[in-house]
Amino acid sequence: MSMPEPQSAPDAPVINMGTAIRDGLLEAARRDPSVIFFGEGVQDPAALFGTLKDIGTHIGMERMIEMPIAENGLIGIAIGAAMAGKRPVVSLQRVEFALLALEQILNNAAKSHYVSNGRHKVPLVLRMIVGRGWGQGPEHSQSLEAIFAHVPGLKVIMPAFAEDAKGMVTAAVEDDNPVVVLEHRWSHYTTSAVTEGYVHRPLDGPRTVRKGDGLTIVATSYMTLEAVRAADRLAEAGYPVEILDLRVIRPLNLDPIVESVARTGRLLTVDTGFRMFGIGAEISSEVTSRSFDLLEAAPVRLGLPDHPTPSSRGLVKGFYPDAARIARTAGEMMGIGEAEIAAVEQKILADRGDVPIDVPDPFFKGPF
Repeated sequence: MSMPEPQSAPDAPVINMGTAIRDGLLEAARRDPSVIFFGEGVQDPAALFGTLKDIGTHIGMERMIEMPIAENGLIGIAIGAAMAGKRPVVSLQRVEFALLALEQILNNAAKSHYVSNGRHKVPLVLRMIVGRGWGQGPEHSQSLEAIFAHVPGLKVIMPAFAEDAKGMVTAAVEDDNPVVVLEHRWSHYTTSAVTEGYVHRPLDGPRTVRKGDGLTIVATSYMTLEAVRAADRLAEAGYPVEILDLRVIRPLNLDPIVESVARTGRLLTVDTGFRMFGIGAEISSEVTSRSFDLLEAAPVRLGLPDHPTPSSRGLVKGFYPDAARIARTAGEMMGIGEAEIAAVEQKILADRGDVPIDVPDPFFKGPF
């Protein structure tokens, strides 16, 4: 699926986000010989869904370190290598694999700089992929950004667009702090124009991807793409809304969000993860505390319901927020009539066509 990406250079080639991540990692590794790659499958021909394809042939296979299936040890070794002067990039095929190494991540990676009074740095990148769709189920499809964002000492990013993904993974590799990069598997397939060569995108917070004055939508990762689909159809109906792609979960830069809400008076957050105790809850709380007088209505949050992710197509229907639900919620918040909301919904559903509910596009072959 093609998505807009306004930041690319003129005449930039159109590639998917997975390839953009690969190109960003390769550029970073070429520029800095201390960059090394750890993981399970980093030397595999599948190359972690293509995101590490042929990197070893360019920088040397000795920098592509295949590790046993023992995530606690794997990440512990990577943390030690980072403290010793390397810049490790750890790639995990699912977020859940990192749960076996939470003690290493939350205590050692996140805290070493602080407890050593600045003596030790941990320039570590932890790539984790969020699964979705058939073959995933409750244990391979969790978006757990709230866990990592809760811990001081970690940076957490969730790129949604290819150009951003390339520049942000480069910035993550160059950062002297541990950075958790959460990549949505379905976002890997989205395409847009991406600048060739070295690209650096500061990890500085949200980016406005649609402008409007009726409502502010703050979304994360793949939900940003759903929000864009909703916004485009709402704009056609005469109701432009503003979308901020959050991009950086921690540190959380609220200023652009508050500035947008000051113009629109309404806030809708759309989480990739669970609604309860999620990122949207934090944003809604902070915006309300800072700008209560600017709000014309209470903030509304969309996210996953409060139960594990189902596997079957029958049960998964309605589990994930989508463009139609975002458009309906936004329309209700703006006081649009039911007939107009329903018309927008029907156009969004027609846009998707007959694609099964648990795949992103017809060309998706899955399950992984």
